[in-house]
Amino acid sequence: MKEYMYKSTKISIIKGNITKIKIDAIVNAANNSLLGGGGVDGAIHRAGGPDILKECKTIGGCPTGEARITGAGKLDAKYVIHTVGPIYRGGNNHEESLLYNAYNSSLTLGGENNIKTIAFPAISTGAYSYPIDEAADIAIKAILDFIDKNNSLEEIMLVLFSQGDYDLYERKLNRI
Repeated sequence: MKEYMYKSTKISIIKGNITKIKIDAIVNAANNSLLGGGGVDGAIHRAGGPDILKECKTIGGCPTGEARITGAGKLDAKYVIHTVGPIYRGGNNHEESLLYNAYNSSLTLGGENNIKTIAFPAISTGAYSYPIDEAADIAIKAILDFIDKNNSLEEIMLVLFSQGDYDLYERKLNRI
């Protein structure tokens, strides 16, 4: 784990499994239906149990770039913020703004719900094929822009599954 301070908010990176993090809110890299899927989405639904799916069924889905909030079921978090990142199709289909909005919408929803600590996976970089180098730049920009306008969050954690992704984020965050 490595920690950085930006204004009054701690930004942490950790290599690990997001379903094992004890934090106020875990962000789920969901699909539009919010009814579970593969990767991070499937792992969160499995670890959190049926209560998350039951609550998601009442929401009616989520457009790409937006976020919705539910309870966290059996997870060591209070909430799950479900956000839908874009499927990468070459970078000419508004993917950058949609990914930025997925992070920003999640952070905004966290602030609106008095969440103080929030953990993100690398949204859209798995099955949705967003290049990790570009996705990391967008994630960090969205986080720093949010902090510049809002100081409600005490810690924003980036939970990265692979060592390569962790190393990439560490290099980029060392520049702030």
